[in-house]
Amino acid sequence: MFHVVFYSPRIPPNTGNAIRMTACTGATLHLVEPLGFELTDAHLRRAGLDYHDLAHVVVHADLDAALAAVAPGRVYAFTAQSDRSFADVAYDAGDALLFGPEPTGLPAEVLADPRVHDRLRIPMIDGVRSMNLSNSAAVAVYEAWRQHGYAGGR
Repeated sequence: MFHVVFYSPRIPPNTGNAIRMTACTGATLHLVEPLGFELTDAHLRRAGLDYHDLAHVVVHADLDAALAAVAPGRVYAFTAQSDRSFADVAYDAGDALLFGPEPTGLPAEVLADPRVHDRLRIPMIDGVRSMNLSNSAAVAVYEAWRQHGYAGGR
């Protein structure tokens, strides 16, 4: 129902956790190269456990390929550089939730890409830099899925 896009992820367990989360929600996980690890990395496989076979994971050579794969859905870039809460969006099936690498987040040129429909932030208390990447993706996916009555879930 939704697409989760990790732009150049660096930490294998975060991607492993996202593989598990997307398997549980029916979302597709798109990984944009370069990756900071090999998909065979033991840490990635341990975090994803046996969910690799249940998840739909696609690796793209670059952002253009990833965004072409999620078109015509809207692309929401998650960033601390926004005042708009992710909870204020009415998500449509097919929307893409775009997240940047740990620890830098999405670069300015990605945030400025005209294919990015909007920039969103997950609220946090002051003085905290960011949430873990896989936790952020889970919070966003579950909000989008909740808005659709957890379609296909039980």
